[in-house]
Amino acid sequence: LEHGEKGIGDGMVSYGLADDDMLMHNWNASIIGPANSTHDGRIYSVKVFCSDRYPEEAPQLRFTTRINLPNIVGADGRVNMGALSHWRRDGSIATVLGELRNAMATPTNKRLPQPPEGSSY
Repeated sequence: LEHGEKGIGDGMVSYGLADDDMLMHNWNASIIGPANSTHDGRIYSVKVFCSDRYPEEAPQLRFTTRINLPNIVGADGRVNMGALSHWRRDGSIATVLGELRNAMATPTNKRLPQPPEGSSY
């Protein structure tokens, strides 16, 4: 928990428990968009839900800030990506958030047009 609240790696990804959730199910996360991309300088908010079966079961992630990425399914910002569909018990929220940020910087995704800054799902 402390690791995520202080920021992961270079501080471009962070997460923390939402609303003093004693069951540790609901988390808020932030991802700062990678430089030299259409995400550059944008702050994306992500809701994370971990069931009672976490870490055996993957967390569920949903962007609340609008974003255009192939990993986003549906109109509510749900995330569907390899780190979630091929979940392993040794995975973590930090790993998934880092992979999302990395996905923003891929040659294809870093040029995708983005919704207006500040728009939400």
